[in-house]
Amino acid sequence: MSTAIPSTASTKPTSVLTKNQKRGFLAAWGGWALDGMDSFIYALVLAPALKELLPNSGIAATNANVGYYGAILFAMFLVGWGLALVWGPIADRFGRMRTLVLTVLCFSLFTFLSAFATNIWALGIFRLLAGLGIGGEWSVGATFVSEEWPEDRRKMGAGLMHTGYYFGFFLAAIANYFIGAHYGWRAMFILGGAPALIIAFFYGRVEEPEKWKQKQNKLGSAWTALSSFKLPFSKFYRRRTILNSIYMLASISGLWAGTSYVPTAVTELATKAGHTVLEGAQYSSYATALISVGTILGALMTPLLAERFGRKVTLGFFFSMMFVFIALAFGKVFYLQTDALYWFMACLFFLGIGGANFAVYSLWIPEQYGTECRVSAFAFTTNIGRFAAAAITFLVGAGVRHYQTLGIPVAMTSVAFLIGILLLPLGVETKGKPLPE
Repeated sequence: MSTAIPSTASTKPTSVLTKNQKRGFLAAWGGWALDGMDSFIYALVLAPALKELLPNSGIAATNANVGYYGAILFAMFLVGWGLALVWGPIADRFGRMRTLVLTVLCFSLFTFLSAFATNIWALGIFRLLAGLGIGGEWSVGATFVSEEWPEDRRKMGAGLMHTGYYFGFFLAAIANYFIGAHYGWRAMFILGGAPALIIAFFYGRVEEPEKWKQKQNKLGSAWTALSSFKLPFSKFYRRRTILNSIYMLASISGLWAGTSYVPTAVTELATKAGHTVLEGAQYSSYATALISVGTILGALMTPLLAERFGRKVTLGFFFSMMFVFIALAFGKVFYLQTDALYWFMACLFFLGIGGANFAVYSLWIPEQYGTECRVSAFAFTTNIGRFAAAAITFLVGAGVRHYQTLGIPVAMTSVAFLIGILLLPLGVETKGKPLPE
């Protein structure tokens, strides 16, 4: 087990990336980008898909039912994402790249099958299983980049890697503009099956990180996947594992405002403003692009802010952005009588910047754990909160049904970020320290 982490001064990057480091980064970034595209496809096609599938399931396709059952399906997706914590011990024991490939194949297959759903429950099962793959890719890919890239570049590598997920949002917005708006939601899910082909190209061309291979040689066959899973709960790591899980739960609470309900909210505001269905779909694509650009900029800022101000202050900055703009966009702007759509769109850019809080974990969590349990810790802390988030989803859905509007219930999720801010001083600061062995 790694214990003390020696301090080191920050210096300007001088190392040159090897072919394996470049290819591995492209595989991790590409998988995460296509993860982002896949997960946001559901948000983009939520309304049209449920309006078709609800009647097939014997349920009236009212706006209230679309919101309520959409929340149920999103909860199922989060449960699948939560189950993705199983990939951590697998990656710690059997390797980062081979596990990465399995996670991408998983979400690609079940996203593709979602196109053939005939009722909402079939779609829910496919989304649950797709979530299992999506939830695993982040922890494995981010750990690979942290371990494989040289110390003077790995922090920027973590920030760059995380831009992939939100670049995927941009891809989903483009696809929705040209494909979803014209060919329907099933075509979007078929497109979501493409990641398997991309990752298949990289498989066999990327070697495992030297840090992982050296650790495996040192530990030997006596070290098991179960050993990796148990270590983050040891006395040395337990407190940081609990706190990281709570911080992540706060971040997950922003999914409703930052991604899931944005297309539905924009479509509703566009309709109120007198726009056609096609124009509403296009405005949803613009909204997604705004969020994507904001979050990509935030992710690029993350390594610079983290090195200048520390990991905890950086996460606190992004949490503050989420708290303010979720409450403002959904609690106030959504209910404006004039120009609501345009002011809402303006808020989305800043909400996108706040969404870069996830990029902090790509940098921070690997720095808190040793190689023998790094992915297990990352996978657990970033996925366990999905189960609680699934329960919160039902509350949000029930709130939408009760108020007959999504603004107030979504605005209330901003409180989670305030709680996260209050707990940040208790976290472990790793600024200026190298990755543990």
